[in-house]
Amino acid sequence: MNPEQVSLLPEPGHPAHAFWMPEALRPREGHWDELHAARVEPGQVAQSLAAPWQRFWAASHLSGPAELDARQARVRRRVQEDGARYTVYAQGSEEGAPAAGSQVWPLALLPLLVPAAEWRRIEAGVKQRAKLLNAVLADLYGPRELLQRSLLPASLVLAHPQFLRAMHGCRPPGGVHLHVVAFDLARGPDGLWWVVGQRTQAPSGLGYMLQNRLTVAEQFPEAFRALAVQRLAGAFRVLVQGLVRLAEPLVEGGQSPHLVLLTPGPANETYFEQAFLARYLGLALVEGGDLTVRGRRVFLKTLHGLQRVHGILRRVDDEYLDPLELRPDSQLGVPGLVDALRAGEVVVANAPGSGWLESPGLDAFWPALAEALLGESLSLPSSRGWWCGEAAAWQRERQGDRLAQYLVAPTFPGGASQTFAADELSPSQLAQLRERIDHDPAAFTLKTRVRPSKQPLWTGRYLEPRAALLRVYALSDGLGGWRVLPGGLTRIAAQRGVRSPDALLSLQAGAASVDTWVLTEGAAEVDRSTLLPPPLQPDELARTRRTVTSRSAEHLFWLGRYTERAENTLRLARHSLLALAASERAAADAPLALHGALQRLALRHGLVRPPAPTHARELRREILQQLGDPKAYSLAHTLRRLLYNAQQLRERLSSAHWGQIERLVEDFEARFVQALAGGELEVQALLAACDLQLAALTGGQLDRMTRDDGWRLLSVGRQIERLDFQSDMLLTGLQQGLTEHEEGFSLLLALADSTITYRAQFQSRRELAPLVQLLLMDRDNPRALAWVAGTLRERLLKAARHEPVWATRVADELPHPDDWSLAALLREPALLQALLQQCGEAAQGLSVQIGQKLFAHAQQQQVWQ
Repeated sequence: MNPEQVSLLPEPGHPAHAFWMPEALRPREGHWDELHAARVEPGQVAQSLAAPWQRFWAASHLSGPAELDARQARVRRRVQEDGARYTVYAQGSEEGAPAAGSQVWPLALLPLLVPAAEWRRIEAGVKQRAKLLNAVLADLYGPRELLQRSLLPASLVLAHPQFLRAMHGCRPPGGVHLHVVAFDLARGPDGLWWVVGQRTQAPSGLGYMLQNRLTVAEQFPEAFRALAVQRLAGAFRVLVQGLVRLAEPLVEGGQSPHLVLLTPGPANETYFEQAFLARYLGLALVEGGDLTVRGRRVFLKTLHGLQRVHGILRRVDDEYLDPLELRPDSQLGVPGLVDALRAGEVVVANAPGSGWLESPGLDAFWPALAEALLGESLSLPSSRGWWCGEAAAWQRERQGDRLAQYLVAPTFPGGASQTFAADELSPSQLAQLRERIDHDPAAFTLKTRVRPSKQPLWTGRYLEPRAALLRVYALSDGLGGWRVLPGGLTRIAAQRGVRSPDALLSLQAGAASVDTWVLTEGAAEVDRSTLLPPPLQPDELARTRRTVTSRSAEHLFWLGRYTERAENTLRLARHSLLALAASERAAADAPLALHGALQRLALRHGLVRPPAPTHARELRREILQQLGDPKAYSLAHTLRRLLYNAQQLRERLSSAHWGQIERLVEDFEARFVQALAGGELEVQALLAACDLQLAALTGGQLDRMTRDDGWRLLSVGRQIERLDFQSDMLLTGLQQGLTEHEEGFSLLLALADSTITYRAQFQSRRELAPLVQLLLMDRDNPRALAWVAGTLRERLLKAARHEPVWATRVADELPHPDDWSLAALLREPALLQALLQQCGEAAQGLSVQIGQKLFAHAQQQQVWQ
């Protein structure tokens, strides 16, 4: 066969759909081949495909390699359209630190196929281990009999930084510590699945697993039906029902429990899947700042007041959950949450204090713990480990000179090293490792290798075997039982030659993911239950209202403010540069008045730093330099804040809206330095391009966002910013006498973005009366202060209708255009200037009051049940 040839068609002597693999890619050591369901030894070529794979290819009706390429391209396109991302942190950084980049979720085309008989063994073993872990937690935070009987070494458990003493004596509702447990499995060369790790704090991946299923199943619909693949919704329903069951005793008035999903926020590496999972389960996605504890009860801060929270599905790690009792510098948790849990006033899934169960140092103790607590032997084998803190274990391995046979893993989080293979070290490095373990043996654990099976990966030319690791999830039903999700999150190695599953445990190293299909057999039926709620009735639809958290409302408010501020700053910069350039070429009085007004406006709105330059050329140079300084109160700073607020609202913004903001900021930052080096004309061209992008962004906010209370707060933010800028611009123009000169008159119209409107109504007249009419009194001009003040009052009253007394009082403090008289204002210039100053002060005062009342709840009186 030509080494470049690839065929999906039958070949002589091979079963249908046999695949050719170059000799260079064939494994050099024994492994389990998923494609052929057999152990393949070095130099050996498997002759027949596994029965599930034969059925898969037969049902897929592939015409050749090109069709696989097309389907893989559709997978990539679907993932990109869905916005599925995964954040990769910079090398050596901690979570929340600047990321190396946000990457598209690396989903491969072909699924892992798990026959029904194999799944039954996995399911039984995972349920058993989940039950065991919950029993261990109940004992260690209760009577501690396991420590008294020496079934667990106290020095391993109590010294672990994730063993939380604050949880001692705490019995969570129903006695359920764990609600979601994940086990990482690798299939060894013997064909058996081995447990190589477990996740108990806040296991990740459920949202990505759903994304994988929705994306891959639609590429192989015939095969999905032919293989009778088990669905996922039924298991997720068990999880939600379990949380509801435990939370129901906390509810007053016969209402349904209020459940939320607590996320660390958009900076977290798996934020996309957290938002995706929250939408799928029908839970509000909240951050720590959205919740508050009052009277040992947890409440959600919403735009319409405080709402009681009865259950929290969390994705925040233990130590960050409560800054009062755990890590004091945490900004991700909820002060007082542990106390509320101890009081039995909230269900937390998982209850804090389980992180120490993930330690590899416990591996050697699980069989004895299963016998002691369950009276059973573990049915699912696990990779063996020896905690070096046990002197006998370390001395035995040291004296036997067997260190090179093991993987060396840190016993505690934050250790000096990550898991690595000792045989990859040089003799001198191996000697140094022995000395490190001798110095602090408790910090190290030795683990035996489990050579992972190889999953076929379509590379565009052939099927390439890649080491695979399967993460399986057990979900609590709230009654002491467990449901195992029929599937899992399968990860495959980023490169060939991976010998240990430890290299696959983190997608930070570049691993890819595949869907996992659990097959049924015989008369077994696929569970077709769904999480979709029953159809809503008309009266229910009338009462439907989307909850807007205070955090989301605040970010929407500032998204509106920064969008409007960016437009104003950009317009001010463009016309200031043009006017200052013209003033250098003129010698009349008008340029002097113009220069004074521009100097004041540039200083007031962040185009220059104090003290503002006095000469026109210096002022131009300073404006150009400051535009791109993200540390200054500048255009670059405003755009970054706009992007930040958008990042906090990813779950509320459409892909198009988010993409517009991201491209706007990226384009400006990428092009500014080059434009500045090219001169003022290049900068003006860049500003014009940004102006167009901002116009598109504004159109999306005004025309494509749902008019809910969140949008109303966004609009209020925009109008506050516009009221402040327009009134200050007009006040400055009047005080500096700009209306008396043609250049100044034109500048005011340009800064108000009303030049075309003015010309259409008043042609070339340069008179104060029509200017004040258009920019102050005209209720049809969205740039007029009368329109802005009226719109601001209307949308504030509607957004804060749950606080009518407060909203009415605050709205009354805004300017009342009905009381304005154009004739009186023109007759008394001091009255006009006082009105403009009042408008600016009212805008700033309203912003403070909104923050205190609607976002911080500093004056909260009413608690909503």
